[in-house]
Amino acid sequence: MASSLQQDKLSVKTKLFYGIGDVGNAIVNSAVQFFLLIFYTDGALLPPALVGSALLIGKIWDAVNDPLFGWISDRTSSKRFGKRRVFMIFGAVPLGLSVMLLWFVPKGLDQIGIFLWVAFTFLLFDTIWTITNVPYYSLTSELTEDYDERSSLTSFRMILAVPAYLIGAALTPAIVGMFAVKYTGYGFIGILYGVIAAAALLISAAGIREKPAIIENKSVTSPINALKFTFKNKAFVRLIIVYLIMNLSFALVKTLMAYFLTYQLKMEKEVPLFMGLLLIVVAACIFPWKKLSEKWDKGPAYGLGMGIGAISIGLCFFFPNQPTLLIYLIAITAGIGFAANWVFPWSMIADVVDYDRLETGEYRSGMYYGVWGLATKISEAIAIASTGWLLSLYHYVPNVEQTTSTLFGIRLFFSPVPALLILVTLPLLIWYPINRVTHQKVRQQLQEKGLTDQPGETITING
Repeated sequence: MASSLQQDKLSVKTKLFYGIGDVGNAIVNSAVQFFLLIFYTDGALLPPALVGSALLIGKIWDAVNDPLFGWISDRTSSKRFGKRRVFMIFGAVPLGLSVMLLWFVPKGLDQIGIFLWVAFTFLLFDTIWTITNVPYYSLTSELTEDYDERSSLTSFRMILAVPAYLIGAALTPAIVGMFAVKYTGYGFIGILYGVIAAAALLISAAGIREKPAIIENKSVTSPINALKFTFKNKAFVRLIIVYLIMNLSFALVKTLMAYFLTYQLKMEKEVPLFMGLLLIVVAACIFPWKKLSEKWDKGPAYGLGMGIGAISIGLCFFFPNQPTLLIYLIAITAGIGFAANWVFPWSMIADVVDYDRLETGEYRSGMYYGVWGLATKISEAIAIASTGWLLSLYHYVPNVEQTTSTLFGIRLFFSPVPALLILVTLPLLIWYPINRVTHQKVRQQLQEKGLTDQPGETITING
């Protein structure tokens, strides 16, 4: 049966301005994921178990704030500043300030003071991050409705974000090393990255425009019912389970990577080089994965990439306690596979939202990206808190040669544990229910109900 759909193409300019918004996010995010814990333990010399517990307490607020601010943005409408852009514009400067505080710990605090300070600054940063970023990411589903164009939009964002992520991951230790005291170096990092994060959001908001039909559509669903409707979406539930497990695996790898290279491989000076190579490969492979998704559906393509990455990182468990050039081969193969994680999940969640709009008639991408952000933060909180506990359990002592038991713990949770977690999710991706054909049918139904957001060139499909 033949049917027609409207094309919903975006200009390169729009994609670039949208991508700029994630530059600051990527720098800050990678620095936090890779180095926040090691800043606390090796820079500020705080007890790892205490820090891990404080960070976990700070994440409890995430059970509320991600879906809450997503729901609020769904109900927001400003003709001048937009539905999502308004949060980017007015939240940019507070975000920058919260980043600065995150990398600063006052001297002379007792155990209770340390706990309260770490929990407070992390909670403050996380809250403002949510206020600005849930609306920003929601734009992925609202700037375009096209299945492949969303992959393209995400690819443009990631091709800008990955080099920025590289800066946060690879240059952070290099910048800190320029200072005689690590504590001072990390304080400078906070100021620099805070300014960049605020500027990137403001530039992005200035260069993109939201569609009038979406700005005017204000959700009337209560927050509890909105959350219930979200979890009635079976495709979303499957995707969020996959992403939660995937992100937990990534968080373990990212949190322990510096420890693994420094203590297991005795390659502390090569940490920036390894991270740089890994992320350069990721950046180089983003558009090839995007091209593959145009020939293949997103779920199986995502699963293929993650399988390659899992096998690569799993092999690290067998590396001896000495430097080895094989780690650079791992950086290349893992980068090829894990590049898929920078393309597909954010595009797939945008497709899921269309199914909800078909049922509710509302643009509720804020709630979906809020729950998505919640899953991200829960997984990262579990990883960073459990890493602190594990380091204490395996008797980690900072800045000295580690015992055999400590090295085993670092190897175990850097390599086979995250690899196995990734592998168990692959069947959910291989048989993922939303593909190009099913999504085209949903778009056709949306068009028939008058729930599309923009007229465009008509194309014919077979369904």
